[in-house]
Amino acid sequence: MKIQQEIANWDGKSVEALQAIYDCHGLERGFGAALIPLLKEPGLERGASWLLKLYLEEGGVLSPTEVKQVFQSLSEVKEWETALHLLQSLPYLTIGKRDVKQVEAFLRRCLTSENKFVRAWAYNGFYELALQHPQFKAETDQLLEQAIEDEAASVKARVRNILKQRL
Repeated sequence: MKIQQEIANWDGKSVEALQAIYDCHGLERGFGAALIPLLKEPGLERGASWLLKLYLEEGGVLSPTEVKQVFQSLSEVKEWETALHLLQSLPYLTIGKRDVKQVEAFLRRCLTSENKFVRAWAYNGFYELALQHPQFKAETDQLLEQAIEDEAASVKARVRNILKQRL
């Protein structure tokens, strides 16, 4: 696969170009797995994370080992767009007991992001974490309540969507 080179050639803006990469390679065996190491590559992580999110949204599946590798990359995420894509991918990933600490640390870091979208999806990430690991339910409830009081309108909108899902 030449995915790495195609992402490297991406202009950093065109969604159509990323969609074309997905259309060309998305059904190839090992596509999702090929994206995971690119999550740690400067200049490639944004495109790779966007493609990974799309792959998962379209029904692509990662093995437990591959999911673990995604979670291991969380501590190295530097760009807000990469963080956003990975946060938006969480509903499609099983968070194993051994991965909880890495995911939790990433979510806490994202809650303090200057970017409103990242913060909004970090709240959603805590919701997903609490669904899979009930020990986080009380804290997540508290975080969501606090967000409704303190956060920007765009973040509150995402939190309201989370609260509707819970009913």
